[in-house]
Order: sequence, then structure tokens, then C-alpha cells
Amino acid sequence: MNSTITAAGGPELAVRAARELEEASAQEIIAWAAETFGDQLCMTSSMADALMVDLASKAAPGIDVIFLDTGYHFPETLGTRDAVSSVYDINLINVEPVRTVAEQDLALGPRLHGRDPGICCHLRKVEPLQRALAPYAAWLTGLRREDSVTRRDTPVVQWDKRRRMTKVNPIARWTQEEVDSYMAENGVMVNPLQYDGYPSIGCEPCTRRVEPGEDPRSGRWAGTGKTECGIHV
Repeated sequence: MNSTITAAGGPELAVRAARELEEASAQEIIAWAAETFGDQLCMTSSMADALMVDLASKAAPGIDVIFLDTGYHFPETLGTRDAVSSVYDINLINVEPVRTVAEQDLALGPRLHGRDPGICCHLRKVEPLQRALAPYAAWLTGLRREDSVTRRDTPVVQWDKRRRMTKVNPIARWTQEEVDSYMAENGVMVNPLQYDGYPSIGCEPCTRRVEPGEDPRSGRWAGTGKTECGIHV
């Protein structure tokens, strides 16, 4: 699909698709996106698990998968990234910030993630993703309405105003039970940290274990009042 046409008709296309695909399966939503956008479709993955990679690689084999290599990831996350790249039919794109961690420390002082996590996330996640998504007309995400209060109104298709592209959320309606069932039935690869008290996995300095009964995302930026890295808001 021509990117100029996509940009011009994007908001209308997204609204119509969100309405028409609300009751569609995740596979049908991804198939629609692949047919609509072709090689201008990509997806992002944090490598907490390979659920979305599994779904997307079946509906759109060879799809570009963007991984934001912040320089602060757990070794287990990087290991999952490498394993996922080897097992699934995808094209992994490893995206790094403009500055290394050492260069950022030199320019802005050490432990920026502790002093101002918002700026750190912007420099190491938001800005790199902005660059990485520039060649595409649409992207797939693993957002779910159950994830948090800020995501409860997530449509299955939406117009990303900031990036002027279509954002597709195929599993927006899925419950945790549906996630667990699909992953078990399909043998989906999982970051081993999931079995060690980390149901939501981000950068190592800003992620802690979650106690039984706590909100699954409460281990992210704990004690800072921050709930999102900025990619999806």
C-alpha cells in the first residue's frame, strides 16, 4: 500500500476497521493488516513472551519484528530475543538508542533511570521506536484491555496520531485465561523471568518481582508513580 495514501486515509480506515473487526479473531485481524499493508506492516515485541510473534509469524510469515535494545535488559530477555529469532519465521530488527548507556551516563549523569525515568524511557525506548517505525505504514502490538486501567479502552485498530500510522492490537480483547490457553496449546516460547515473579518485564533497573495478588504491572517503575514508558500514550 502506498504510504501517502495510507497517511491520508489512515484515520478513516482505522475507525472503520476497528468497528468491523471488533468481534474478529486475532488471526483474522492480523490477516487483515497483512493484506492491507503488505511489507509496510511490522510489529514490536518486548520479548516477555512470543505470543504475538507466534500469531504474526503464522499470518504474515517473515514479518519484521522490532526489539528495542535499551542497554538495560535482563540477560534472560536478550536470550529470549535470540531464541525467538531462531525459532519463528520472522525478521528480527534490533534497535538501539543513539547513545550507549556509558555515553548517556557521561552526558546526563549516571542512573538517569532512577532520577528521571520518563526522560530515560524517552531516550532509550520512545525515540528509537519513532525512528524504527518511520519506514512502515502500520504496526502490530500486544496491548490488551486487561493489562491496566490506561489500556481498558484499547481498540483492535486505531490511528496513531503521533506517528501518523495505523496501530493494530489483535489481542486487545483477550483475557489472561485466553492468553494462557493459547500459549499452552501452541507451545509458545516464554521469557524464563515469567516463572520467577516477573509477569511484566521491562528494563532490569526499573523492574522488580511482583508478589502474589499484586497487579501484574506493579513491578514496573515501582514507587515512582510511572505506569507507562511512553510508547503507547
